[in-house]
Amino acid sequence: MSFSIYDASVPLFKRQLTALDTILDKAAAHAEARKIDPSVLLNARLFPDMFPLTRQVQIASDAAKGLTARLAGSEPPVFEDTEKTFPELKERIRKTVAYLDTIAAAKIEGSEQRQVKLKLGPNEMTFTGSDFLRNFALPNFYFHVTAAYAILRHNGVDIGKLDFLGGI
Repeated sequence: MSFSIYDASVPLFKRQLTALDTILDKAAAHAEARKIDPSVLLNARLFPDMFPLTRQVQIASDAAKGLTARLAGSEPPVFEDTEKTFPELKERIRKTVAYLDTIAAAKIEGSEQRQVKLKLGPNEMTFTGSDFLRNFALPNFYFHVTAAYAILRHNGVDIGKLDFLGGI
């Protein structure tokens, strides 16, 4: 049995987003138990020029649905970046996973050579599907999930490696 481009993307996104959802639960519980205004954690960042937790989650969501849609030959759904609470971020994750569930593996299989164009600011980048997956989308997704984890860990939320990995 071969390892497909679908197997290398959608299940990974779903697993990691589910782990992120659980981490957000732990962050909300941490804030409540310690009587910390949740906005302190939601707006926390590792360094002043980095995005806060809310934006890290939004970008991770965008990366997962963006890659999946582009490999399927469609446009990703647009979610407004208005989340300001833990429940709203969790709902965004739920909507992202629900979207991923609508994409059949057959829509992505064979997309390794599909041309993917991505506009980043004034620049447009062109990839093959497999290059987009390996060299841009997966690293970008994991960067933002890792940043979200690190922000919360740095702020004292009791999470560890197994939380990040999704409780293997």
